[in-house]
Amino acid sequence: MNFQFATTALMVIFLIETGWWIVWMAIALTRKIYANFYFMLASFLAWGFADIMALKGLSRLENAYAVICVVLIIVPFILLPGMVSIIAEYQRGVLFRFGKLSGLLQPGLNVIFPFGIDRVWKIDLRTLTIDVAKQEVITKDNVPIMVDAVVYFNVSNPILATTQVVNYTQSTTLLAQTILRSVLGQHELDEMLTKRAELNEKLRELLDKDTDPWGIKVTAVEIKSVELPDTMKRAMAKQAEAERERRAKIISADGEYQAAQKLLQAAQLISEEPAALQLRYLQTLPEIAAEKNSTILFPLPIELLKAFSNLNKN
Repeated sequence: MNFQFATTALMVIFLIETGWWIVWMAIALTRKIYANFYFMLASFLAWGFADIMALKGLSRLENAYAVICVVLIIVPFILLPGMVSIIAEYQRGVLFRFGKLSGLLQPGLNVIFPFGIDRVWKIDLRTLTIDVAKQEVITKDNVPIMVDAVVYFNVSNPILATTQVVNYTQSTTLLAQTILRSVLGQHELDEMLTKRAELNEKLRELLDKDTDPWGIKVTAVEIKSVELPDTMKRAMAKQAEAERERRAKIISADGEYQAAQKLLQAAQLISEEPAALQLRYLQTLPEIAAEKNSTILFPLPIELLKAFSNLNKN
């Protein structure tokens, strides 16, 4: 009775492992990984034939076949888990077989050869950020400055990023530092301060061109800050102050010029109509009275004095 139960249990275990093996082969066939499919098919047939022979020998009450059955049960647990490689959606897997480039694994469940025959390098395709350390740059007009920047990039070709460069992140960082110093050294300080967008685009184009053989796509380069020496800051502050004073004087002179023009037009208008000057005097009186002054200066027209002088002559 115990022997029949053990035999039945072994058959159930073998059936479960058979289903597990078939599922793995179906995945390899669906993913069009034919080499792994044929390997799994051959190993499955050999394993299944060994199972049948072991069960037959076990039915004849031969103890050696019991040990073989136990070994056959362990084989799938050793072989099959090592044949699975899961690639995330944001990754790609570069496959090497016996050290030779074999292909690119897509996201999902992939089947590979076990026991170190296949090795998979997972490459992240998400955008990476490099904080370029501060670099001392001598501008074209011989001004020493400290500049730092940020580089945004991602892997466009995982195979090149794996086979053409040892560490693409470090290599891109060092290259960005070199290009930053060389490009900014060809421009004057005023250009760096006023044309930062154009410089960012130029840095991006040069860095993207140099990293293209590595399978790297540089999406943006941004200059974060430009640090100036204290003497240069004081000189620029004086220049800005002088510029503001110049503008203030120009605005004041322009205001006086416009006021003189308006006064000239008013004088011409009043000279044409003498009564207008008297009306202006009368309009001034309410303004003076509103201040509650004790003394009010009342303007007396010159024409009135002339009238009195004429009476004396008569």
